[in-house]
Formats: sequence, C-alpha cells, structure tokens
Amino acid sequence: MSGTPALVVIGAGPSGTGLIERIAANAPDLYGDHPLTIHLVDPHPPGGGRIWRHGQSPLLWMNSRAEDVTMFTDDTVRMAGPVRPGPALNTWAAEVRSGRAALPEGARADTGLRDGIGTLADDGFPGRRVQGAYLRWVYERAVAALPQRVTVHWHRGSAVRVSGSREGRQRVWLAGHGTPLLADAVVLAVGHLEAEPEPEHVELADFARRHGLLHLPPDFTADTDLDAVPAGEPVLVRGFGLAFVDLMVLLTEGRGGRHADGAYLPSGREPVLYVGSRRGVPYHSKLGYGWHGEKPPLPRFFGPDRIEALLKADKPLDFRRDVWPHIDKELGHAHYHRLFTAHPERTTGRRADFEERYAAAEPGGAELAALVAAAVPDPADRLDLDAIDRPLRGVRHPSHEALQKAMRGYVTADLARRHDPAHSPDLAVFLGLLSVHGQLTRLGDVGDWWHGFFGFLASGPPGPRLHQLLALSRAGIVRFLGAGTTVDTDERRGLFLAGSTTVPGPRTAARTLIEARLPGPALERTRSPLLQELYAEGAAVTAGGLLAVDPDTGHVLWSDGRPHRRRFALGPYTSARTGAVFTRPRTGGPAFRQNDATARAALTFLRDLA
Repeated sequence: MSGTPALVVIGAGPSGTGLIERIAANAPDLYGDHPLTIHLVDPHPPGGGRIWRHGQSPLLWMNSRAEDVTMFTDDTVRMAGPVRPGPALNTWAAEVRSGRAALPEGARADTGLRDGIGTLADDGFPGRRVQGAYLRWVYERAVAALPQRVTVHWHRGSAVRVSGSREGRQRVWLAGHGTPLLADAVVLAVGHLEAEPEPEHVELADFARRHGLLHLPPDFTADTDLDAVPAGEPVLVRGFGLAFVDLMVLLTEGRGGRHADGAYLPSGREPVLYVGSRRGVPYHSKLGYGWHGEKPPLPRFFGPDRIEALLKADKPLDFRRDVWPHIDKELGHAHYHRLFTAHPERTTGRRADFEERYAAAEPGGAELAALVAAAVPDPADRLDLDAIDRPLRGVRHPSHEALQKAMRGYVTADLARRHDPAHSPDLAVFLGLLSVHGQLTRLGDVGDWWHGFFGFLASGPPGPRLHQLLALSRAGIVRFLGAGTTVDTDERRGLFLAGSTTVPGPRTAARTLIEARLPGPALERTRSPLLQELYAEGAAVTAGGLLAVDPDTGHVLWSDGRPHRRRFALGPYTSARTGAVFTRPRTGGPAFRQNDATARAALTFLRDLA
C-alpha cells in the first residue's frame, strides 16, 4: 500500500478512550516507528462521549465510588500487552486538588465541577461531570503517550455507514459529509444507542396519541425531555433500576425540591411516581464497607477450564441448564469461604472437610444442598440466589398502604445489611460476580437474564440514593406498585392502568407512562444507521440479536462465520459485552482485556499492511 495507514475509531466515550490507551501502550513494541493516522468520530467531545459529557445535570451521580473506578491496567489483568498504570478516579481527584494534575481546558471554568472534585472522598459517589473530566484527562494522557508518528484527529459528527470489502480499504461516511474517511481498519466503539420501539411500546404510543396522553419509551434518562411530565399528577413508571434513580432525582430535586435531615421538602412541582417492575424492588444498595481478611480464591468452579468445556459441548448451550449451575456453585464457594473464615461461629464442622465435599458435589444437586444445610445451621446464612432474584415471589399485601410500609421496611433492611460487615459474605459474592462476569465474555451472548441479575445484585445505586427514595416514599412522592407489574389501557376512560401480583384490588390510573430503562441492544431494532447498514450487509448476529464478534480479537464476524479482518467492534451491542461500564482497580477487568486484544489485533494488521 502507499501512504500512511489509517484507523477510524467510531465512538469517543470510555470504550474509544480505553482503546486509544491500549494502542499507546502496545504501539512501541507492535508497530514500531511506522506512521499511523487515527480518526476518532463522535458528536461529543472525546473522553466522556455522550453518557459522561459535561453538558448534563449536576444532580446526576456515578453509580460507583471514586476509589472503585479506573481506566488503567494493573498486573491483575490477563492480557498480552504491557501494563501502563495510572490513577483511579479518587487518586486523580487528589492530584487535581494538589495541583499535580490539571483539569481539561473546557472544564476549568466550572466552579461546581471544581467544588465536586474538591470535596470528593475516596468512598464518595462523584457527579457524572466529574467522571467526564477524568475521562477527558485519560484521553489526553493516552494521546500524549502515542508514538511521535501516530496522530489523532477528532471529527465532531456521527458515522452513518462503513463500506468496503474484506480485502480493500474501508470508507466511513459521516452525516452531512459527501466525502468519506478512508480507513485501512475500523473499530466500532459506540455505546448505548437509540432503538426502534418494541411492539408493545408502539401500541402504547398510539394509545397515548389518540387520547392526548404521554408515553415516554426506553431512553437514556439524561436525554429524555421531562418537561411535559405534569406536576401533581400520578405518573406510572415501569423499571426500578438505575434509570429510575436518575428519573427520580430529575423529577424531584430537578424541580426544586430538596432533601434535609432525612426528609424531603417538596417544591410542589413534582409528579407522584408509581413505580413497579418484574421484581418490584429497587436494585440492591452498593456495599458500604471494605474487605478485610482472606479473600476467596477465584475463579474456582467457573474458570477458563469450565469455559473451555462449555465451548466444546456438542449441543447448543442453554444458560439456565448448562451454565447457571456452575455459576451458582462458584458464588456459593465465595459465600461459604467467607462465612467459614470470617464468621466461623455460624458454621459447624471443619472448613477443610466442607470444602472437600463441596468441590466433589454436583452443581445444583441435592447433595450440595444437604451439605450446606448441615454445615450452616441458620438458613439466613445460606446463599439462595433464586430467593435473592425474586424477593417478592409469593408475597401478598392486603392493601396499597400495607405495601408502602412493607417496601420501606425492605429498603431499610437492605441498607442496613449492605453496610454491616457481619454480612461480609455478600461482599465475597460480589467478588464472585465480578470473576464470573470476566469469564462469561468468552461464551458470547448469554442472554439478558444474567445481565439483569448481575446489575440487580452488584450494580445497584449508592446508599444515599435509597435513603432519598425512603424520604420520597414517606412524603408521598414515590408510591410502590409491587412485583409483576403490568400496564394496560382503558379505551373508555382514556387512561393507562397499572397493577401487580403483590396487591389485589383496583389498578392505578394515570395519564403518563414512563419506561425507565435503556433501549435493548439488538441490531434488528437499532436506530443507528451505522449498525443498520452493518446488519443489512451481512454481519452475523446472535440469537439475542447482538453483533457477533470474535471474543479474542474483537473482529466483526460475518454471516458465513468468517471474521471481517478490517472491522472490529466493542460495546454493549456486541456478543462480547462486559456489562460493567468501568473497572474496579485490581479486579482484572475483562474490558481491559478486550481493549488490549483489539488494539493488538488492529496494530498487527496495520503493521503487516504497511
């Protein structure tokens, strides 16, 4: 080939930034002193991208503690490339406060941002704009670390199409531009994208139009226009995860209310939020204590050997039948290891004997259950993942008021448990979940159930947000609907109706319905013209509708099973999605491994091409 090789990276958020960091780390050894042009395409500034951009409400927080967020690798990451350490978010904030690190230029005039960094504790939950500033700093540091003959150009816009054969140069077409970017390789590092509505939402939107109602479909909450949500009226909310937490904040504090001394002081402009979901409860609170003592050895029953065995199976994998029993055993191992080592007074028999028999028992079998029952006298100390997944299964309340009181008790108990080291096996299970998640990326698309369960147990809101939820419930601003929430329409009255399996009796009527969750990542319904074109061109998709990629390199797989050697993809719409947005230090984050593998595969291809 002639001229300087070119790599186009579509998406400048955390995935694109992490990829640039890995290119900078690997280029000296893999690429030498060859020239390379990197084109970075995103309508939002590099670093934060859309989700972590500066231009969003300062009321919105990260969902992780500052000490639990890093964009830099360490020696726990199993990857081929070199480790390039760097500060976690809390350390970076301390360096900004001391003057050892500078805020990105565009953020220096924001006094609220500087105040947020100035008061940020290691175990505090930073605002999203603080995280955006950190990501911008990481991006600038990564670009500065690139070899001298590697240059980066940011194109402020959206990529709408990639064309080109496996053998030839690729053309990346940008919205509003008649001339494409020429690329020898392309990495799609786009994040959460808009999607066409599901059939149910189409029907609900049509009903809303005919009756003058408001239906807000799944969306990133910070981008949703909430001005039309009426004050003082009941509003049905379907979804009790992190999107609901953002919605709750924007429709209460965002409308002038405030929290003081455990009470909520309304402004009078709030709606009344009736919230429900399949589980009927909010995600579990973030754990409020650190680790002390011996950690469980992970992975133990769900490691690379188990993944290899599953990949070699002579029949299609069924997650609940073939994979889940081994995950259940792995998480139980973490739980009981901690119980025996930190709380031995709540166990019977010798730990070594228990562990030997536990290892020999079949996953999910009666022998394992009997062993646990004999060694752990109190049922409350046993791990029951099915009960955790559906805490309101079989629960019935005689009235809505009884449900409100019971739900406040549930949330209060969850907060107490998640901040009490006497329940430290919960933290061991959390570490087990991280380990399992890192292994699952090699299996590809395992379905939505696992990601929902992982988020419910391991990626819940900060404790202070649940305290705010309790205050809003006591103030009558938030009302709980219960589990198994369903929404119907009343043509005669022109209203949405919501009910649940938890409370019998009249259904709650409202003129507004909000779907509090992100759109699904399936390619069949994406509104991204870039991914629509990729799908139409013949890219392979999984049974769940995700873009199929090689888990070891990130190459996009084609419908004939072959990888497209010039195209790579990272993100939640791919079969190698990692779930967690950011990595805790020293947890061997799978996102780092994926970024490193993709960077190395792209650099090797471009080097050989040159």
